[in-house]
Amino acid sequence: MQSGRFRQRNRHSITGVSNNSILVENLLASVSQHQRQKNGEQTKNRMRGRALNGYWVFRAPIGYKYERVAGHGNMLVRDEALVSIIQEALEGFASGHFETQAEVKRFLESNPAFPKDFADGTIRFERIIRLMTRTHFAGYIEIPEWDVSLCKGHHEGLISLETHELIQKRIKDGARAPARKDISADFPLRGFACCDDCNTPLTACWSTSKSGKKHPYYLCHAKGCPSYRKSIRRDVLEGEFDALMQSLTPSEGMFAMASKMFKDAWGQRAGQMEVDKRLIRTERNKLDKQIEGLLDRVVDADSSTLITAYEKRIEKMEREKLVLDEKLVNQGKPMHTFEQMFEHALQFLSNPWKLWKSGNLIAQRTVLRLAFAEKISFARNEGLRTPKTNLPFKVLEGFSCQKKIMAERQGFEPWRRFPAYTLSRRAPSTTRPPLR
Repeated sequence: MQSGRFRQRNRHSITGVSNNSILVENLLASVSQHQRQKNGEQTKNRMRGRALNGYWVFRAPIGYKYERVAGHGNMLVRDEALVSIIQEALEGFASGHFETQAEVKRFLESNPAFPKDFADGTIRFERIIRLMTRTHFAGYIEIPEWDVSLCKGHHEGLISLETHELIQKRIKDGARAPARKDISADFPLRGFACCDDCNTPLTACWSTSKSGKKHPYYLCHAKGCPSYRKSIRRDVLEGEFDALMQSLTPSEGMFAMASKMFKDAWGQRAGQMEVDKRLIRTERNKLDKQIEGLLDRVVDADSSTLITAYEKRIEKMEREKLVLDEKLVNQGKPMHTFEQMFEHALQFLSNPWKLWKSGNLIAQRTVLRLAFAEKISFARNEGLRTPKTNLPFKVLEGFSCQKKIMAERQGFEPWRRFPAYTLSRRAPSTTRPPLR
């Protein structure tokens, strides 16, 4: 009996010790969790405060790296190895040089210095989207989930805020025709050269002969067209187009004259800076007045829907103000010299045929967009029609026209010498005689 009571008392004591230890363990876990949550909250607050002061607080985005800067601590600085590549991609999309995000993706994949996501040298589309939508590439900080509105960052941007806003506008404008997968280096004029009979873009294919040899052809695939499925040899079409591109190359004298005109226009533009500054200040003051009017409406509004709409409108105007402020700061300070700004443009104008013969498909498609105002037409029995070129080539073509002579003194009508007496004869009177 005593041993049974002892075992029962011992069992109760062990159970009591176990319950107490579980309670202590739970209390310690709760305290540790509270400390972790408090630490996370404090870290988040410190990061948010630093972001409000204009510093990026997350992992360094591509094109940047962290370095310790006196007076700033760890701060983003430009990674010069990738800056030029990202700038060309973003500015190219903003200017229309790259029509779609897929073209930007192919451009970055073709550059060996840009880091890839997969072993086959491809990049995720998510990286392209982040590249185009993040404001820190323009030198600004914005974190909506932390209530950090758009503000100027301490790091140097790769592009201007105006360029960033233009990129967002192009993305928001809507869907565009995707890049054709059937356009390859084998047929660079596919989709650009049109059938002269029906104005339908020509397609292309490799045709296999009886001997098993493959031959490249362009052809019209529009049913009902007189040239339906009538083949055009690739060397014929592209040979005539090659001659056309060579004809666009101006002479050295004409190109030197055009370069001088560009430099004169660059100098005149510098004298226009003060007028532009006054216009920008006027527009900014107008935005300030509009924002004040909308703030008064927000105070008087009772509907939450109206307040939300007013706030969105005010936020949009604030972004426009930041763009104008950036223009005021950079006005009169060209980012690059004339040679740096127009080097590639002048090289292209001096010899577009050289860029076309490079064999790079992206460069060839760029030449087609820059040199011609619309698609070219090809007649099977007659060849290429006269294309419509863009303004720079029209100007150079007008300069190179040498068949200009002064008009003769006699004029363009058949000339006749009148007798001298007819010129000195008194003109007949038009006054009627008086009535009798």
